[in-house]
Amino acid sequence: MSPRIPLSVPTVGARERDALIAAVESGWIAPAGPQLDAFEARAAQLAGRDRAVAVSSGTAALHLALLVAGVRPGDVVVCPTLTFIASASSIVLAQATPMFVDSDETGSIDPALVDRALGEIGDSGRRVGAVLAVDLYGKVADHDRLQSIADAHGVPLVVDAAESLGATDAQGRRAGSAGLVSAFSFNGNKIATASSGGAVLTDDPALADRARHLATQAREPVLHYEHREIGFNYRLSNILAALGLAQLEQLDDFIAARRSHRAQYRALAEELPGLEILGGADRGDNCWMSSVLIDPEVAGTDAKAVQALLAEDGIESRPVFAPMHGQPVFADAERYPRLLNGVADRLYRTGLSLPSSPASSPEDISEVCERIRVILRTAAPRASAARPVASGDRL
Repeated sequence: MSPRIPLSVPTVGARERDALIAAVESGWIAPAGPQLDAFEARAAQLAGRDRAVAVSSGTAALHLALLVAGVRPGDVVVCPTLTFIASASSIVLAQATPMFVDSDETGSIDPALVDRALGEIGDSGRRVGAVLAVDLYGKVADHDRLQSIADAHGVPLVVDAAESLGATDAQGRRAGSAGLVSAFSFNGNKIATASSGGAVLTDDPALADRARHLATQAREPVLHYEHREIGFNYRLSNILAALGLAQLEQLDDFIAARRSHRAQYRALAEELPGLEILGGADRGDNCWMSSVLIDPEVAGTDAKAVQALLAEDGIESRPVFAPMHGQPVFADAERYPRLLNGVADRLYRTGLSLPSSPASSPEDISEVCERIRVILRTAAPRASAARPVASGDRL
């Protein structure tokens, strides 16, 4: 049974329907056409970039971004451990090795650890292909500092902006504008969707042309089918681009709705001890996903228990991303190195993502807040009663 109040679902209606009908009636069905051109132009504009290449998924966009940035087979790519698996799997697709680096308190990759990781890889004699930064849950990472560190080590910065479309950093610069190459995702649960899809973004025309070439099976520009290297079937269809373009026309409204939801959650966190917003203060975040941290020592309950109680009321929630270094596929620490400080594991244990999409009304979010309020206020006395047992030691 579908939840009454879902976590994050797309908002589609007459605008999207009309755009799809117009694309079909135009006859442009394959991965080419005016809607695709317009979609790429709009994506580039939103990122403050000169070029965008629309592709079939965010993972495809990341794969291509790494390749055009110069990542080679056998390289090591530094990336966050607290992220969705596409960040790591794109590195593996590029025949490189991810090195998982832990988080700072906002959940973003810790720049100091990135600097240390780059030094350790260099000392080992292996080549660093890139630093892959991630804008977690719609908050733009500290790309100025990461760029400075990457430059000092002579490696490119690639930015996974899959979740941050429409956000800005502390200086007001647009998500997707940082790094040699960046990538957006237009998956079904993202802030704007093309059903699926992604985009490679760069200011370098040669890199954009290279990404487009690889995305179209690396076909040479001759009448017959000629290929000098292996490419990929990654281009986005004109039909899906039409859907995505209709969504991008409403991006400001989508962000406003999610920011309104975030404001309700932030007010709740200020009210309840043991509850805080993951990511700290908003600074131009698009608020794609609002996640809270629940301190069991103070709140008297934990994220897992809260999730279960919300589910009983038809409210969908989800743990924050399980760190990559703990995933079974990356369990071999010798094969997949990591540099950890324990923050990502703690955020995973205590974090819970809450309903965030415009499909949820302000009244829906108020209901979520009230349910959490009741859960934590009921649990807190039990925690208080437990504290006097000795000198603060837990049983």
